[in-house]
Amino acid sequence: MRALFLFALLAALFAVALAWDKEDHEIFDLVSAIQASEGKDTTFYSWLDVPSTATTAEIAKAYRKKSMLLHPDKNPNDKTIDERFARLGVVSTILRNKESRERYDFFYKNGVPTWRGTGYYYSRFRPGLGSVFVFLVLVTSGFHYIVQHLNYRSDLERVNRFVKEAQLVAWGPKLVPIEGQRKVKVNLAGSGSEGRFIDMVVDAKNVYILDGSGEMHLLDASTANRPDVLNTWFLALVRSLYYRALDRVFPPPREHASPEPEDDGNESSTTGSEAPGSGTVTPKEGRAPGPAGGKRKRATRKR
Repeated sequence: MRALFLFALLAALFAVALAWDKEDHEIFDLVSAIQASEGKDTTFYSWLDVPSTATTAEIAKAYRKKSMLLHPDKNPNDKTIDERFARLGVVSTILRNKESRERYDFFYKNGVPTWRGTGYYYSRFRPGLGSVFVFLVLVTSGFHYIVQHLNYRSDLERVNRFVKEAQLVAWGPKLVPIEGQRKVKVNLAGSGSEGRFIDMVVDAKNVYILDGSGEMHLLDASTANRPDVLNTWFLALVRSLYYRALDRVFPPPREHASPEPEDDGNESSTTGSEAPGSGTVTPKEGRAPGPAGGKRKRATRKR
């Protein structure tokens, strides 16, 4: 998928490059030549010494004045004067034509693409700090979303493996479901490998992770984290900053601690025969799927 994304990006840049026609390339070449001979930041307007809002009459007047200064007869010792004089005429022609002037003004405002030996490429626009930031956010967020997809697929594969491992231990190689629930130990590293074992409970339909308090947490596809655009790094950061600002403006009310009720001393204890998976008592099912770790039992207060 990453290769597909890069291909699409390159295709978009290539499509932009194809959008430049012959007149665009003539302007690019003329801009480069003028900046090489007259100065790096020279534009058509600055060379004629007129503002970008100058009228056609003002441009024609400025051209006549400039052409007198750059006429080859007045600069016999300048070997480049003929080329400069010719460029001045082309600039005047472009700026006095409505369509060609609009074309030049577009690049005058947004920036001219860069020449790199084989042609003009990059963007039509000269990216500012804001444009670069937006581009980086979009690209990195796109990659983050792709990573979420890959992690989700990996999580699903791991969940399915744990479910099959638990069912294989509980039901045997033929995988024939049995009635009731059976407690099993599943190797996190997989069969035939040394790893940490976890307690799981298998019934005819579902597989659960059993925590130390006896609570069961359903293990299925919903356990894996689904990819979500709102969970990409930039939107997650914006959401986090928003809720922080909201908490500062409207702080949540403080909860008053209620007195803890005294233990009556009649709390029943679970015997060994009533342990989860023994078949005599059904283990408590967790309130929601999640990682192992349940409620802590409250310590008995001595009188």
